[in-house]
Amino acid sequence: MMDRAEEEINNIIDEKQISPNLIHVVPGDITKPNLDMDITYQELFINNIHYVFHLAAIYALAVPKSIAFNVNVRGTQQVNEWVKTLNHLKRYVYFSTAYVSGKRTGKILETELDCRQEFKNHYEQTKFEAEVLVDQLKVNIPTTIIRPGVVCGHSKTGETIKFDGPYFMLNLMDALKTFPIPYIGKSDAYGNFVPVDYIFESTIYLAHATKGEGKTYHLADPNPYRMREVYSMLMQEFLGKMPKWTTPLTLARLSLSLSVTRKWLRVEKESLDYSRLLAEHDCSQAVQDLKGSGISCPDFKEVVPAIVQFYREHKNHPQYQIKID
Repeated sequence: MMDRAEEEINNIIDEKQISPNLIHVVPGDITKPNLDMDITYQELFINNIHYVFHLAAIYALAVPKSIAFNVNVRGTQQVNEWVKTLNHLKRYVYFSTAYVSGKRTGKILETELDCRQEFKNHYEQTKFEAEVLVDQLKVNIPTTIIRPGVVCGHSKTGETIKFDGPYFMLNLMDALKTFPIPYIGKSDAYGNFVPVDYIFESTIYLAHATKGEGKTYHLADPNPYRMREVYSMLMQEFLGKMPKWTTPLTLARLSLSLSVTRKWLRVEKESLDYSRLLAEHDCSQAVQDLKGSGISCPDFKEVVPAIVQFYREHKNHPQYQIKID
């Protein structure tokens, strides 16, 4: 992804009018010792790195187990070992996911991790296993663990890097726009959607705040809407109409078991599991520690126009659509 990284950095330099010398891309591989970095960089970093943000992961819901384990678990093991070599580290920030809770239901606390839960897919399981490894470092390494909910576009611009999560609903609506579109199943599940700018701003603040050391945070919506409400909001904004009927979830899953249907609708079958998950990811600690920072999670209803507009403008661009098998 070197070319993509260089392109993004050039965009940042132009937009922010900063010196090109402030950002450097270092090629490597997190699944290998010392992240497979050139020895020159390794020697430079040992005494000069203060903050590490570990975001590298495979997070497709349909990812095969072997790939997920290699990147998410083995990769995190290697990053952990490398972090231990840094002599002046002030904070190690690990990006997990709220869905390390797996199939658990009810209120899920930020202080909870291993509750003998089962998982819906290999993504969840390997992110859980990776977080367990990072959590063990808290005793000796200044660590903050971030568990985002389902990340959507920027609250003001709608910009995102790929159309997954809530965008699967928009993909479905786009494919079926000439038909009466149904709700998918009946459920009281809540949607856990958070704008990407809230994730970044909160993480940057908590990564530098003394009170963030040694803690795990759910960066989730403290006032979430139910999935049916989210679905209705998106359809109203995108198509100017509302769902008129409901199709059984079992029928939807059966339809998405066919590759041709998945590719037509541009929806992963695994995404349906989240439309009926009766879990509430408590984010009291995050809300408390963000007080006074001016950072808060926007009301999802206020974000919908921006993310729908960005989707409308870029829905046919292959850069944003994920590959559906």
